[in-house]
Amino acid sequence: MLAMDVTKEARASPLPAGSQTGAAAAAQPSQPQICAGCSKVITERYLLKALDQLWHEDCLKCGCCDCRLGEVGHTLYTRANLILCKRDYLRLFGNTGYCAACNKVIPAFEMVMRARTNVYHLECFACQQCNHRFCVGDRFYLCENKILCEYDYEERLVFANMAYNPPPLAHLKRQTTHLPPPPTSNAMSLMNGSSRSGDLNNNMSGSSPAPFAPPSHLKPLGLSASS
Repeated sequence: MLAMDVTKEARASPLPAGSQTGAAAAAQPSQPQICAGCSKVITERYLLKALDQLWHEDCLKCGCCDCRLGEVGHTLYTRANLILCKRDYLRLFGNTGYCAACNKVIPAFEMVMRARTNVYHLECFACQQCNHRFCVGDRFYLCENKILCEYDYEERLVFANMAYNPPPLAHLKRQTTHLPPPPTSNAMSLMNGSSRSGDLNNNMSGSSPAPFAPPSHLKPLGLSASS
């Protein structure tokens, strides 16, 4: 692989014959400027310099997508007798990677997001806890090799601090002293129906029941001795 710069320059036009004198005439090119692509004389105002040769702007193109290399950047790539733009070079010969979020292949020519040594698809670069998509200026954190938004990162810090530094026992006792008292037996009886329990207590209180009195039409039978 060979990466070369592409520069755009104004073509050196010869001065009129009557104005060429002395050193000016010697400085003029002795031969016309020939395009390396079409082998024709370059007569346009501007030309391109690449690979130690001169080119028409329309002749220096990518061998795959046919884009004009003088317009897409300042570098071209050559390999296997091909002149390529950066995108096509990476697509054909570049190394692929894997997204740190979905573990799928990222093509070499695709735009990516980076966090330290991790690489992500654009659509995968989101909080891996709440799936919040980041905007320009948002702050994110890389915690345990996972991308987190600011809210989820701070929440994780709080729980981690509680796990490693639990509150003292005295603090827990102070909290329990402010709890309301548990419900008593009287309160439970009110919840289960106090009127019935009261009636039961009233029925069970007082003197002993009166003796049994038989009805008046019944006469008691006596025992008598017979001979």
